Amino acid sequence: MGAVANSPEGQARIAAFQQGLQQLGWTEGRNVRSEIRWPAAGNADDIRKYTMELVALTPDVILATGSISMAPLLQATRAVPIVFVQVVDPVGSGFVDSLARPGGNATGFTNFEYGLSAKWLELLKQIAPGVTRAAVLRDPTAAAGIGQFGAIQIAAPSLGVEVNPVNVRDAGEIERAIAAFARASNGGLIVPGSALANVHRDLIIALAARHQLPAAYANRVYVTGGGLISYGVDTLDQYRRAAGYVDRILKGEKPADLPVQLPTKFELVINLKTAKALGLTVPQTLLAIADEVIE
Repeated sequence: MGAVANSPEGQARIAAFQQGLQQLGWTEGRNVRSEIRWPAAGNADDIRKYTMELVALTPDVILATGSISMAPLLQATRAVPIVFVQVVDPVGSGFVDSLARPGGNATGFTNFEYGLSAKWLELLKQIAPGVTRAAVLRDPTAAAGIGQFGAIQIAAPSLGVEVNPVNVRDAGEIERAIAAFARASNGGLIVPGSALANVHRDLIIALAARHQLPAAYANRVYVTGGGLISYGVDTLDQYRRAAGYVDRILKGEKPADLPVQLPTKFELVINLKTAKALGLTVPQTLLAIADEVIE
């Protein structure tokens, strides 16, 4: 799992997964034992190192978070069953043969289809109608980032917004690109989900505030940290559901026969304090459908 080991976010995800297991009769220390590794988010060396450690333990099943962990795992083993969560486009990434019949040693829960990415632009335009330009922060090395940008780009003309990609290779590049983008007026940000964006989450939120840029995010943790608005999959729900697939594999089923599941629960989160700081009035239509409003 690419999260800080003692972070509330990481601990909540582990707790959701373990609670799901317990409800299915698996109790840590009694009839199941878990080995957890916390690579620094986006750190490829850490991920490779911990991948080899876990595979060497010959576990009955591995739970993997995100696309960034899946490629090294599948390079390391085609025998150990893998259940993934928070993966975008597992078919296009080559992790499974198809959603209905994964075919190999991996299956799990995908974050969303690319078409959902347009929702971030729609929400940004709803909460900040004056936005006519949007910078989309993406990881240029990840196929998912390219696909997400493509979906946003397709939706942009009908919303009257010009979109520009901003690569997130490192902190310096993010600072320079956002500062340059903010020199012109009527701008906003879209931050799709990616491991690299998560690494620089605090910086991105601070830059949006500094340059007075309304921003839409893929994950509620950005909004609880001071971002404006987010729409995305209920992450904890994916970990609870992953416990069900781990249970079935421990009882003898094969990942190849377990279809990849699409998300069933999404959440819209709005930060009213941030909206006020940006001089925005949140439409009542948005507040009425929000799952969480932070004041």
